[in-house]
Amino acid sequence: MKTQTVKQTKNKVNRKTATLVLLATILASVAYAQDGNAGINAATTQVKSYFAAGTSLMYAIGAVVGLIGAVKVYNKWNHGEPDTSKVAAAWFGSCVFLVIVATVLKSFFGV
Repeated sequence: MKTQTVKQTKNKVNRKTATLVLLATILASVAYAQDGNAGINAATTQVKSYFAAGTSLMYAIGAVVGLIGAVKVYNKWNHGEPDTSKVAAAWFGSCVFLVIVATVLKSFFGV
């Protein structure tokens, strides 16, 4: 009978040890999770700071595309080409798309 009590005692000690190791692991992961939260918050702040520059870049690209498109449409119109309205609509649509995307991104991400 002594051997059973020794085995039972060892099992209880092993369970307690395993429980303590598990608890220590959980506490350590919680402590490191706070550093992860700080990293995520820092990354979020950094990415949000890029949106102002990104939207300005989109507006600039839209202006350049608009100017190039206007010159291209003007040349087609002066040469009397039949697909002038199609080219004008395509260039105008691309400029409007860039402006809308920049505005939506700006309002969606709250920059």
